[in-house]
Amino acid sequence: MRISSNTIFDNNAALLNQQQARLAQTQQQIASGNRMSMASDDPVAATRALEIKQSDAINTQYAANRTTASHTLSLAEGSMQSVVSLLQDVQTAVISAGNGSFGNGDRKVIATQLSGKLQELVGLANSTDGAGNYLFSGFQSKTPPFADMAGVITYNGDDGQRLTQASASRQVASSDSGADVFMRVKNGNGTFVTQPGTNAITLGANTGTGIISIGSVSSPPPTLPLSNYSVAFTVAAGVTTYTVTNTTNGNPTVPPLVGTPYVSGQAISFDGMQFDIKGTPADGDTFTVTPSANESLFKTIADLIVALNTPAATPANGGTTSLTNSLTRGLNNLDNALNNVATIQASMGLRLNEIDALQTAGDDLGLQFKQTLQKLQDTDYNKAISDLTMQQMSLQAAQKSFVKVSDLSLFSYL
Repeated sequence: MRISSNTIFDNNAALLNQQQARLAQTQQQIASGNRMSMASDDPVAATRALEIKQSDAINTQYAANRTTASHTLSLAEGSMQSVVSLLQDVQTAVISAGNGSFGNGDRKVIATQLSGKLQELVGLANSTDGAGNYLFSGFQSKTPPFADMAGVITYNGDDGQRLTQASASRQVASSDSGADVFMRVKNGNGTFVTQPGTNAITLGANTGTGIISIGSVSSPPPTLPLSNYSVAFTVAAGVTTYTVTNTTNGNPTVPPLVGTPYVSGQAISFDGMQFDIKGTPADGDTFTVTPSANESLFKTIADLIVALNTPAATPANGGTTSLTNSLTRGLNNLDNALNNVATIQASMGLRLNEIDALQTAGDDLGLQFKQTLQKLQDTDYNKAISDLTMQQMSLQAAQKSFVKVSDLSLFSYL
């Protein structure tokens, strides 16, 4: 086969260009630290690298979400701790108000303290995250959740829980509804509420010294929905008896309690409920048993303020007996509120722990993404330098051989 001089020159020029291109590519890999200047250099690795970059970007966004949720939950948990401390202070004040040596003036001082605590509680309930978002307003994050309307604290938020996408498969609640925290606290013992009624004779407050306990559920438990009951006392010939009446449907109690002799402190049990009354009820005094209902923290403290501001040494309101019943009821509701706040606070702590665990897993995943991306994209300097040396030698050899070949001509022999 005859090969022309043009062919020899063209082939050598093309081969030299190819080797120079490979040499330039290797130099670029070493200079940039990236072994793929274009996707065509390694299409499979380039596609895989793009997928990993996208996954890493999503993981980074999840990390930002977790940071925001953790910040919000930490602030809310701090507010809950402040609420717990405030309620404990209120409990201490109420217990001291029950001191028998305290007069009406002393109790008014305590009532003033509780008024300050009530305003402080409203401030805590309206806490924000520092960016203008209210922590306890549900989805209405820009609306102050609690407002004082003519002395009554109302809730203006909703029941929503703001959820944060903390990972590909997990959403974490970063907020709690203020209604659940502050408004929906079961009064009484959580099943029923016992409290003094009115004297059937005077039509005013009870005039005896009967003090009713909070009570408890006995076995078998009461049938729900619970009825309303009245415990009415009669004093005749020095003998005190009581009758329990179902005021909802008139059905007899089990066991029926009609004209039952009264013994101070003795358990009164019927329809799955049990409580006791201590002291000496007067003729016509009544007590009521009603189903437990939601009572706000604000109302509990407000009722205690009213009770402490009411003079307790006049026959018209049963002397200190009415005060004692009010303080007992208030302390029980404060206990219920503390348990409710503690439960929500514990839930916040669990969510914070979960976010920390997800953050650790996310950090590990991000490190794996970066390591894999490094293997796909970064230059292997040992191999690149070795390739560069070999390519330089090949190019030099090709250039020298081309010089020799280009000198071959018959005219050299003329």
